[in-house]
Amino acid sequence: MTYDALIPVIRRLALEAGDTIMDIYNSDGFDVKVKSDASPVTEADEAADALISAGLRAAFPNILLVTEEQAASHSEKGDTFLIVDPLDGTKEFINRRGDFTVNIALVENGTPTRGVVYAPARGRMFYTLADGQSVEETGALDKDQPGAVTPISVSDPDNSALLVVASKSHRDQATDDYINKYQVQDSKSAGSSLKFCLIATGEADIYPRVGRTMEWDTAAGHAVLTGAGGKVVRFDNHAPLTYGKDGYANPFFIAYAPGVDLKEA
Repeated sequence: MTYDALIPVIRRLALEAGDTIMDIYNSDGFDVKVKSDASPVTEADEAADALISAGLRAAFPNILLVTEEQAASHSEKGDTFLIVDPLDGTKEFINRRGDFTVNIALVENGTPTRGVVYAPARGRMFYTLADGQSVEETGALDKDQPGAVTPISVSDPDNSALLVVASKSHRDQATDDYINKYQVQDSKSAGSSLKFCLIATGEADIYPRVGRTMEWDTAAGHAVLTGAGGKVVRFDNHAPLTYGKDGYANPFFIAYAPGVDLKEA
């Protein structure tokens, strides 16, 4: 598999999954179930997962696939793997707040190297090109013909007036305590992996996550942010956030534009 082969496939699958999700989102109602970890799952999560998984397995049958909705995939290991969250921000979806995304990423040797984040209700799509540069695609978002793309890059932060983005559904006192270590001009909330993309476009400078996440929640956004010049590090020691960990669980982390003067936990 080459990056040139990968990018058109994950872009198209994200758009197709987005259509499936929006059909259910715009319906009169949908079923919500509770998984073993007490998190919600909807028919949109499951339908998008089935579509993306089938497409990836057909295109890249020899690459390990890890997806949120297929528990059997969580015990598999490999240095190179595709990782999928078919609907990140299920709570945003259930409450019809729009901040949910489709996430597909390639991880190589512990690092997300390529990925796509698509927010169908917002009409925003971010992905890495084959050369690793991150872009936002504008226009009709045609599945077969990519439209105009704009290269994106992180901000040059003003540490006396930082722009912070934090979780909409999981913000807590520990997050606020950490944010209060900085001089903040503005703080906004956003759902799902859109927070990574807001840093990648320069719309925010830093996103601290003091709470549970899984690798499928973060890999695609991490790849997009890296391709825009940003970084993602562990909250405790500021070492790079790596992937392929046991159980695919993340520690707390900080995503940021490199000009931010990071504070200790």
